[in-house]
Amino acid sequence: MSEVYATRRSRLRERCNAAGTAAALISRPANVRYLAGAAPQGAALLLGKREDLLVCAGPPDDRPADGRPDENLRLHVLPSPGGDTAVAAADLAAAQGAEALAVEEHDLTVTRYRAVSSVAAGLRLADLGGAVEQLRVVKDEEEISCLRIGAEIADQALGELLESILVGRTERHLALELERRLVDHGADGPAFPTSVATGPNSGRPGHPPTDRRVEEGDFLSVCLGATYRGYRCEIGRTFVIGTSPADWQIELYDLVFAAQRAGRETLAPGTAYRDVDRAARQVLDSAGYAQGLPPLTGHGVGLEIDEDPQLAPAAMGKLDACVPVTVEPGVHLPGRGGVRIDDTLVVRPEADGGPELLTITTKELLAL
Repeated sequence: MSEVYATRRSRLRERCNAAGTAAALISRPANVRYLAGAAPQGAALLLGKREDLLVCAGPPDDRPADGRPDENLRLHVLPSPGGDTAVAAADLAAAQGAEALAVEEHDLTVTRYRAVSSVAAGLRLADLGGAVEQLRVVKDEEEISCLRIGAEIADQALGELLESILVGRTERHLALELERRLVDHGADGPAFPTSVATGPNSGRPGHPPTDRRVEEGDFLSVCLGATYRGYRCEIGRTFVIGTSPADWQIELYDLVFAAQRAGRETLAPGTAYRDVDRAARQVLDSAGYAQGLPPLTGHGVGLEIDEDPQLAPAAMGKLDACVPVTVEPGVHLPGRGGVRIDDTLVVRPEADGGPELLTITTKELLAL
């Protein structure tokens, strides 16, 4: 993997050189891990004029879930606790003779930015912007493999839960059980706080689990994700508890399923981000659910659960091959409940079979 990380850093250095900066300071943890193989707590990465350095507050932990630093990348451990790795990295950049330093202004606090400026008074600071995030959008096959394994783990955890007794159990209890199952099956941990929503709570995006108990006739919406080797995926499904679903539940489910399918079917290289959103949103709009819809239909996933691209009405840009995204439309009816269906897919050209579905738990409306 050393060659992979070196290539990534080289691509970033080319962008920096084109912008007139010979050195860059990377502080956002996901970006550090992408370029260095690991992001120990508080670490910063210096793309130096003469040498690249991973600046750490202490010796990195040797835990597989945290990744392993590129063996060809020299570590610089701060001599005493309590130091700021970004400030130290800026000082090292100046010592290497850099005249300008690109920093991630969107990650640094005002206080930290001022500290970097003061220690490197001779350096001209420039904004790196989202340069690393842009490099991260298209995934290589090793990254996609990690996402695929994470999706398998999430599918397995969800499938086991559906085989258990659900009536009478609380949303919070079910969420905790799902997160335990993720770890049991090999995940680093949950990709985000697991959402379990029942009855009138169902269909709410990101609903934090409560002590409400599952009842007969409820909609049950579940959204969970697994982290595997740092890569995060997600899946969301909605079920009916106990009895056969009511007519309104069937109609609402079929509508959201049609919207989700419309969004999935647009996933192809060259498709505008906004067109994916429009395809799903139009299905729900035409049925009278224009009000209260989520601000986006999906988003990228990877080292973070919410990455570029954003599949939203005003989003600019077009999909590339090997970009993993979610498609997750939903409708919530206040006081009644609702439906959310969420998959993680990888954009593939039609010649390669079209979009690759990573989360494969059935989307049939099951009565549990």
